[in-house]
Amino acid sequence: MILDKIIHDKREELEEIKKGASLRELQDKVQLTQKRRSLENALRNEGVSLIAEVKKASPSAGVIRVDFDPIEIGKIYEKGGAAAISVLTERKHFMGDLQFLSDIRKVVSIPLLRKDFIFDEYQVYESKIGGADAVLLIAAILSDDKISELIDLCETVDLEALVEVHTEEELKRVLGTNARIIGINNRNLDTLEVDLTTTKALMTVISKDENAREITIVSESGIRTPEDLELVREAGVDAVLVGEALMRGGVIEENLEGLLGK
Repeated sequence: MILDKIIHDKREELEEIKKGASLRELQDKVQLTQKRRSLENALRNEGVSLIAEVKKASPSAGVIRVDFDPIEIGKIYEKGGAAAISVLTERKHFMGDLQFLSDIRKVVSIPLLRKDFIFDEYQVYESKIGGADAVLLIAAILSDDKISELIDLCETVDLEALVEVHTEEELKRVLGTNARIIGINNRNLDTLEVDLTTTKALMTVISKDENAREITIVSESGIRTPEDLELVREAGVDAVLVGEALMRGGVIEENLEGLLGK
């Protein structure tokens, strides 16, 4: 399965990265980093907020955008009304880079989410130093204890965590943690198939959970048109995360306007 392959490769890459700087060195550097721009606050607005994604490629789509300039894309997203920016930093399968975060942070004022496959405390410190305001945690690759541990660590280093789920089982696990932002991924990470009704189904579960009232909910993947946006809005989400529909072909400004129905 592709997810297993990505995690295997990520673990190997991380072991190499750790040879260049120890965890203690990263912990010392964290004290010198920027104050967090709150992702949660940015998404809690009237209507559905947009997290626009900087994404060059993916395993399912291949290279999405050839003329890829993350700095310019970040500027376009902020100017076009995005509440926050998601930055793909995984190298081998998504052609991302942690440096994209640092570069984009210099030219925008909205929160930045590091989207990667995070399972180690080293990556949390790395994210903060690299310019992230929040990190993605994927329930499918983490135990309940690890999710809670990483959320707590994020809080310690002034980061937020967006915890991603795809199934009802994963959702119930995450609702048992102190997660404040939950992402519903409409894409099955094993088959890579997308189904927007995943958001509707899991929002029904969330609506019945008294402890979930203050949680910010983000619908991710497969949102390409104003009709798709309306479908997940009606389901009750606070925000959407959109990448490929904005990045693929044409002029990004026009893609953004088309999605938002401007």
